[in-house]
Amino acid sequence: MKQFISVKDVTDIDALVKQALHYKANPFVDKALGANKRIGLLFLNPSLRTRLSTQVAAQNLGMEPIVFNVDKEGWALEFTEGAIMNGTTVEHIKDAAPILGNYFDILCIRTFPSLQNKEQDYSEKIIHQFIKYAGIPIVSLESATLHPLQSLTDIITIQESIALNEKLKNKQPKIVLTWAPHIKPIPQCVANSFSEWINAWGAANFVITHPEGYELAAQYTNGATIMYNQDEALKDADFVYVKNWSSYNEYGKVLCTDSNWMLTNTKLAATNNAKVMHCLPVRRNVELSDEILDGPNSLVTKEASNRVWAAQSVLAKILSSLS
Repeated sequence: MKQFISVKDVTDIDALVKQALHYKANPFVDKALGANKRIGLLFLNPSLRTRLSTQVAAQNLGMEPIVFNVDKEGWALEFTEGAIMNGTTVEHIKDAAPILGNYFDILCIRTFPSLQNKEQDYSEKIIHQFIKYAGIPIVSLESATLHPLQSLTDIITIQESIALNEKLKNKQPKIVLTWAPHIKPIPQCVANSFSEWINAWGAANFVITHPEGYELAAQYTNGATIMYNQDEALKDADFVYVKNWSSYNEYGKVLCTDSNWMLTNTKLAATNNAKVMHCLPVRRNVELSDEILDGPNSLVTKEASNRVWAAQSVLAKILSSLS
């Protein structure tokens, strides 16, 4: 693996999941793999789980992780080719990225979309500029459109749960991605990425449900069944993934705040005793009810904990390609 930006960088999802679960059982088995290697974690936006889990994963592999919060500690970066830098930006990516490529063996980047300009956000200019100029493997810690480490974690968590449930071992699980209310516009990254990975995995009956107007980009959802009736979509579900996102077609807008879309135990009764997932952070009793989050069907804590093993399997794959 030369980089990790999307599911397209993965040749075998099941093998990567198997490696992640192997690391979960044996965290330090490859402690020598990253010896004398440095990994840089650059954050243009805040992070809790992504930052800490990637640091832990790197250390489990013997790497030295160095974190830099660009938005708080660094110069304002310019990403436009041929820019006349007489405004607020101080340093061009063409100057910064090659230096970072000399400092580190692997570079991880986290950035968010503006939710103002769809064409610019969906071009993924920022992460592609790092790829172009750094000259070393780049790992996405979330970009303008995708969150691949989260999606790998989600499949790890689903596979782990299937292995513990005899009723699911010999069937194709029904997985439902359901939109949830929120108080502000949220990027489509997690929903896009989850859809892309589940479709690429191809081992599930995949349904996406949301109010009209919240359709995601077709390039990520092709292969899924789209339903506008949440109650119908939830019927016989084995896993329910809860996430808010703003409109893609009316880019960045909040079109609906209907609290009836929040998942509750009453709604869960129509499922096949489904396990419930969310990427966190979650606004309790807005996106997802306390009774679900604190109840026996929640996989949220396990899911977040599995972030370490997702990151470790990806970093190990990249380190193996460097040797």
